Amino acid sequence: MSLFKARDWWSTVLGEKEEFDQGCLCVADVDNSGSGQDKVIVGSYMGYLRIFNPHPVKPGDEVQPEDLLLEVQLREPILQVEVGKFVSGTEGLHLAVLHCRKLCVYAVSGTLGNVEHGNQYQIKLMYEHNLQRTACNMTYGPFGGVKGRDLICIQSMDGMLMLFEQESYAFGRFLPGFLLPGPLTYSSRTDSFITVSSCQQVESYKYQVLAFATDADERQEQQKLSSGKRLAVDWVLNIGEQALDICVVSFNQGVSSVFVLGERNFFCLKDNGQIRFMKKLDYSPSCFIPYCSVQEGTINTLIGNHNKMLNVYQDVTLKWATQLPHIPVSVKVANFQDLKGVIVTLTDDGHLQCSYLGTDPSIFQAPKVDAREINYEEMNAEMKELQKIIREATKTQDILPESEKQRDLTVTAEVSPDLDAESQAIESEVKAEAVPSVTVKITVQSRVAVQKPSLAVCVQAPLAVTRDQFVFDDLEPDSSETVVLSVFLKGNCTPSELEGNCMVSYNIPTELNPEGIPRVAQCNFSLPLRLICFPCQPSKAANHKLTIDTNKPPVTFLTIFPDFVDPSEGDQANALGFLFLTDSKTTLLASKTSQRYRIQSDQLEDLWLITKELTRRLEEHFKKQNCKDFACTFSGSIPLQEYFELIDRHFELRLNAEKFQELLSERAVQFRAIERRLLTRFKDKTPAPLQHLDTLLEGTFREVIALADAAEENQANVFQAFTKLKSATHLVIMLISLWQKLSTDQVAILEATFLPLAEDTQELGWEETVDAAVSYLLRTCLSKSSKEQALTLSSQLCMPKDTSRLKKNITLFCDRLAKGGRLSLSTDLASQQAAVMPGGCATIPESDLEERTVILGSTAVFSSHGQITKQKSKHGLSENAAEEVKSHET
Repeated sequence: MSLFKARDWWSTVLGEKEEFDQGCLCVADVDNSGSGQDKVIVGSYMGYLRIFNPHPVKPGDEVQPEDLLLEVQLREPILQVEVGKFVSGTEGLHLAVLHCRKLCVYAVSGTLGNVEHGNQYQIKLMYEHNLQRTACNMTYGPFGGVKGRDLICIQSMDGMLMLFEQESYAFGRFLPGFLLPGPLTYSSRTDSFITVSSCQQVESYKYQVLAFATDADERQEQQKLSSGKRLAVDWVLNIGEQALDICVVSFNQGVSSVFVLGERNFFCLKDNGQIRFMKKLDYSPSCFIPYCSVQEGTINTLIGNHNKMLNVYQDVTLKWATQLPHIPVSVKVANFQDLKGVIVTLTDDGHLQCSYLGTDPSIFQAPKVDAREINYEEMNAEMKELQKIIREATKTQDILPESEKQRDLTVTAEVSPDLDAESQAIESEVKAEAVPSVTVKITVQSRVAVQKPSLAVCVQAPLAVTRDQFVFDDLEPDSSETVVLSVFLKGNCTPSELEGNCMVSYNIPTELNPEGIPRVAQCNFSLPLRLICFPCQPSKAANHKLTIDTNKPPVTFLTIFPDFVDPSEGDQANALGFLFLTDSKTTLLASKTSQRYRIQSDQLEDLWLITKELTRRLEEHFKKQNCKDFACTFSGSIPLQEYFELIDRHFELRLNAEKFQELLSERAVQFRAIERRLLTRFKDKTPAPLQHLDTLLEGTFREVIALADAAEENQANVFQAFTKLKSATHLVIMLISLWQKLSTDQVAILEATFLPLAEDTQELGWEETVDAAVSYLLRTCLSKSSKEQALTLSSQLCMPKDTSRLKKNITLFCDRLAKGGRLSLSTDLASQQAAVMPGGCATIPESDLEERTVILGSTAVFSSHGQITKQKSKHGLSENAAEEVKSHET
């Protein structure tokens, strides 16, 4: 048993199934006995009023009946009890009881008994006030500096302060900006009321300001009155949390402090609202009470919490912590017979306790343990059994990945070599006459018993599958499940990748875990090029051209593209045309004399898939011939300018989306404001003319619909632009890797830098993410001096104003790669690289629209055209977006 447990001096349980709260406890010499001995006054929500005069009892004895001076049942719930000088003509203490709709003031008196029954106590109603509003709490004090009497202020549930000068009602004032009532107290030093509003602010109101402000009953006529002042706050302090209680303490004439107990912090304020100190609490408090400290200049505070603890603080220093048997909702400090500073606590279910702090040792003696002989044979047998269980659990619950040969479940995907005879495409947006589909057969093979297997098939948009989710029954050992689905082009744009992914999630049951251990198995599959394009006549002219060099003689297209070349043409075909379903064309040319292949198209993004397919099929062809030194290279110019145009287009659509969102927000606010005005007109008993508000509402509604349609169309355009940007980015990454002969790890760094996002959103877009990644590489492995390495990057990613910084960084990135820079995430290699890099980077020369070839190993030439700037409309949108809005409005 802890020495720091609160010592029970006197305790009792009040009633049965009664409820109590913060204001239901008060300690004072309510019967004016003059002995300086406090009585404990308790009121309950059931309407019971009890007054106790505690006397010490021996441990184990019950409370004596004479300790209960008075118990009376009032007709209404008791919200708060206070003791003060509430009756005019006398300075004696009286009891104020606050009900929901009534304030009653009683006189408590006792009569000496002549028989063994003891003294008799009774209460006498001095006066009462019927309240027009539902009360919440109250405070009292010498408002306005009166002498010898206390006035009462009641706060209602709707924010009205009702002030009573003893037997008469004085005035009422509404608190400005009121929402919910908070704790209320009075500071006699500054003659002001202090409360905590629902805005989580401590607010102080002067009594004189309340007295001279406009009366609450006349607030509806404030516009007509020429006199009367508006209620203004004296000072405000934002504490950032709701307050549980507030208390003003003044133990000497010079210093007064305002204590506020928050949900997680404890504040001490000066009279002017400045923070004297605060204490962050690592528990949830329930109640508190400041009291006088023996050390001058400090104040002690008792804080109870929901862990049944009572902590004693001297300013912010924890001096003592004691354990309570219950969670207190109210705590007071009282003086009883021959004992001062008794802690009185009350719980919400009626446990009333008077305790003191101390370290009286508890008389406890541990019982003797029966001695028995140890059987070592049984212990060894038990140890072996436990070790066996541990070994079995370790084998069955291994969470590390196993090798492919020992996998419990495998998933394989088989793509049909031919397109479906009857297309399975559904709801496709492609405008082509026929949208082909290809069948994918997925097999799930289980080696052990498997629970709750489910299959998910994923392909990147604009590709789609006929069904993407499959749920199977539990699989037995050495069993399998097979599903068949079709993949087709759904969106009206060319995809950036022709790959898919299958993922199976399942549970493997064990002896210790019958529910099973979750596992995941997955596999990837590649889709045929014929799914998105078909052969056509090659075209001679094109806007964009790329040349791929190889170190082996050219291979006929009949060999590497048998699915696109007519067998009747034989080996003579050195030109091949690809017509995409989106009606764009790409041409592939093979040189008869050199070891080169040219890919050309009117759109830069359309070059990617054909270039990727060409290099992949060439590698597979020479691998079958056991040729290990085959390599592809690129010695042309990196098409950065055309790439930048795609970036600008994507970024422009993102800006349009932002503008559409702002306009939609403005129109929605306008629409709701008109609705409120119309609703006010319709609710009025004497309707006024609508003044064309209905016409304005209809016009605003049409604008909202038009803006929403335009925003939806712009969102589809953003998706298409991002898909094209990803295709062009894949192409640029491939060209850089072929140009600089990058390793697999360096290509992985390049892909992580330029393709960090699977989806593009307004909150986190491609431009700011790539700019941060490229800036990091320029500062580390591609830095040219230690000064650049010392630069710090911004830790926040936000949408930039334009793309000039991004394009400059990408150009500088390629320039430093051309001058010998190498990609690495190692800091040591980055520092060595900075020492090897040339001292300066020359400006990148401009080039013509045509492709130019440079010698291998030298600096690459990047195309740089003039920037095209589109005129903005008055809303900040481009001309295209503004025209879309106008078309929707019409």
